[in-house]
This record gives sequence, structure tokens and C-alpha cells, in this order.
Amino acid sequence: MRQNAKVGNTTYKVIVVDDDIGILDSMSILIRRKNYEYVGVTNPLDAIELVRKEHFDLMILDYIMEPVNGDKVIEEVRKFNDDIYILLLTGHKDLAPPLETMENFDIQCYCEKSDKFDQLILLIESAIKSISQRRTIEKFRDGLNKIIESVPKIYQLQPLENILEEILSHLMPLVYSSNAFILADNIENFENEDKKSILRGIGKYNCDITSFMNSLSPEFMDAIGRARNNFETTRTDVGVIIPLVVDENSIGIIFVESDNYEEGITLLEIYAKQAASAINNAYMHSLINIKNDELSETYAELKQRYMDTIETLRLAVDAKDYYTRGHSDRVAYYAAKMGEALGLSQAEIDLLKIGGIFHDIGKIGTNDDILLKNSRLDDEEYNEIKKHPIKGANILSAMSMFKEVVPLVEYHHERIDGKGYPHGLKGDEIPFLARIISVADAFDAMTSDRVYRTKMDLSQAIEQLERGKNAQFDAKVVDVFVELLKDYPKMKEELASTYAPQIEMV
Repeated sequence: MRQNAKVGNTTYKVIVVDDDIGILDSMSILIRRKNYEYVGVTNPLDAIELVRKEHFDLMILDYIMEPVNGDKVIEEVRKFNDDIYILLLTGHKDLAPPLETMENFDIQCYCEKSDKFDQLILLIESAIKSISQRRTIEKFRDGLNKIIESVPKIYQLQPLENILEEILSHLMPLVYSSNAFILADNIENFENEDKKSILRGIGKYNCDITSFMNSLSPEFMDAIGRARNNFETTRTDVGVIIPLVVDENSIGIIFVESDNYEEGITLLEIYAKQAASAINNAYMHSLINIKNDELSETYAELKQRYMDTIETLRLAVDAKDYYTRGHSDRVAYYAAKMGEALGLSQAEIDLLKIGGIFHDIGKIGTNDDILLKNSRLDDEEYNEIKKHPIKGANILSAMSMFKEVVPLVEYHHERIDGKGYPHGLKGDEIPFLARIISVADAFDAMTSDRVYRTKMDLSQAIEQLERGKNAQFDAKVVDVFVELLKDYPKMKEELASTYAPQIEMV
């Protein structure tokens, strides 16, 4: 007779062997409460054949049974199975097997039958913990062996896409996954700057770049940026992001979609280090058998789609609040004008434009109730708002093409006196371009209507900028901007002609 019950997603399988049906009924209830898979067998000979055919983690069996005793069952089982954990029960203390028998057949535990199951429950839990630890050790051992076997393959000089596919295919078994992707870029020593980024996915991420970009939520982009910026494994609701790091330089990330990765996460991190070196090695060698024009085209498309994604998020931020619509465009304009007046290079001016456009991108994750509140924010709400520079920096950090823009976004709310956020930087600790964005941002905020106040006129805004010199703002930047504002009517015309659909001027 065989009783079988399975509850939910069980990971441990227990077989109980006893010729007393009452004992099996009691054990069934006890084991199912623990959410383990349960199989009950009354005939010990049937139990031997069942263990031969199926996998079980734990065997609990009576010592005195018909037609053979428990020690004979164990003797037969040990002929073909050394791994199953055995817990022996007896209702007759004087008939317990000798210690020598228990040692010879590797009987891990022995328990006397009782009307109370407290001791038995503890022994079962102890057995499961031992089985779990053994599984982890075996998985780690097997995983390391797979890594050792796969490393020569990923270091071979072959097409880069083949290397990335090899990396992903060897990662999957470590965390029971079938969906993953690698985003590799920021390779320092690659010869051609236009050919330094590539995306490769398997499973549902083996798709065109447009579909891939559509799958990236702001929260996911933020998580990718955090993994890259902090050089640390980052968990998400659906998987894990592992940075690819070479010589303290982030060259990309691996994302593995899985809900069962914790036991294998150390293996993933070990493998990611090897993968990062292999990818970097492949980029550095001119013998890579890959079509450069194809890689260049892929990178260009990836770059454009990511730019489109960021722009969509930026417009979404503007769309949240009618009163701030066009704010980012105006900040970009003012910042670029200051950059020109300060004699900055064209590259720096371009950075100011991009930094101005994307400086508030982190607000995409801020609750509308906070952004649109028509009264003073409380401390909790203000602390939530103060997170947007870091969120924005993380979103932009997901791809290295925005590497130089990130500081402008992250530090545009820092103050010269150190009372700003998110890091409390002061003076020259704040990047100079971020100080320019700060002034442009503040001026446009002052001269724009808000739900809780009307806009200031030009003279009031200039007065506030002057008051903030050497406290909130860089004095040199303020002086240059105030000088530019003497020609404010012309600036209004330029802004109106460029951004007419989006702005309402002072």
C-alpha cells in the first residue's frame, strides 16, 4: 500500500516506511505541514524498489517490520544509494540496532516512537538542514566545475557575439533560468570609439533592440545604474543584476531573470568576473572575427533607442505637471548660454545642454501627489523629492554613453555652503558644470508659475540669485548669468522661437 501527498512547491521529498497504517497517517499530516513531498509505504520491499526508481532526500522507516526489518531495507538501499538521509524509528528500545550496524549503513539518526512527535519533528528539521547544506555544497562544487570548464571557451578569440552567448548559456544552469542578457560597453582600450557597445540576450531577451528598450522600466534602469555605479550585485523583483568590472572600471552588466538565485549568487559573481575579463580581452584583440560595420550599426541603433527611451521619460516628467512644462528645455538653454559666456569648450556646452534636458529625469518615479501638491511639503515628502538626483543619475548610468552627464544630474541640487542634497558637497567638491545647471534650474523655477505661488519678475529673480552667491550658488556663475540677463528680451525671443509649443515666458 502506498500513500502519496504533495503540497505546493516542495523541494524535499520524504519517504516513510512502516507496516502500521496509523503511523503513516500521522506522519503524512506531520510532513505535509512542513510542505515537504510525502510518500508513505507499508511494504518494506516495495520501498526498496521505489527508492531505486525515484529520488528521495529523506527516508524515515520503522526497525521492526514484516517481511523484513528496517536494517535489511537500509542494507539493500545502501547498495545503490549513498546519498539518501536515513532516520530509523523503533517502538522497542531493547531491539534497537547496535551502533556498529548504524555506522556500517550510514544511518544518520535514530529515534524511539512516542505519542508525542516533538523530538521527531526536531530530528526531521535537522535532517532537512543537513540535506540543504549538502545540496548547497554540491551545487557550489558543480557550479565551480562548470565555470572551470567554460572559461577556456569564453577566452577563445572568436566573434564577440559567440563569446556573449557562451557566457549566458553557462550562467543559466547556476540559477535555473532561461532568460538573461548582457549589456557590455565602456571598453577603455577598444580601438574605435564608435564600436564599443553591444547587447546580447537569450530567451525572451533574444529580441530586436526596440523590443528590448520597451521592456526597460524606469525602476529597472535605476537598478542597472546602481549596479554599475556601486560595483555591486543588485536584486530586482524578477532577477539579479551583476556588474561586469575590470580594473575598477564598469564595462556593463549581466541580468539573469530568476526567482531562485540566492543559492547560486556567489557562483554568478565569480563567473561574472571571468566574463568581464573575457569580454574586455575580446575587445582588446584585433583578431576578433566580427564584422565591424555590423557591430557599429548595432551600437548606433542601441544608442538611438536608449536616447529615445530617455527622451520619452523626460517628456513624461514634463507631462506630470503643466506648470513645469518646458522647464528642462529652458534650463538647457540658460546653461548653454552661461557655458558660452564662460568660454567653455563646445563639448562642455553640449554636456550642459544634455544635463539641462535630463536633470530632472529622476522625478519619473516620484508620486504625482508630491509633485503636484499645492502646499508646503512635509519632511517625508521632501525627502522623497530629494531622491530624484540619484535616481536620475542611476537611470543615465545604465549605459556609459551618458557617463559624463551623470555628475550634472546627480549634483545639480548641491550647494556651495554644503547644505544641499543628495550628498552635502560644498565648494569645489561640486563639479563646475553642475554649478551652472544649479543656477539655471533655480532661475527658471523662480520665474515660472507653480501651483503654490506665482512667478517672480526678472528683478526679483536676480535679487535672489545675488543673495545666494557663495551660499547656494557659485558667485562666478551668478555674475556671468546676471550679465547675460541684461539682454533678457533677446533670450526670451530665442527661447520662444525654439520651444514655443512648450513654454510660457516671464
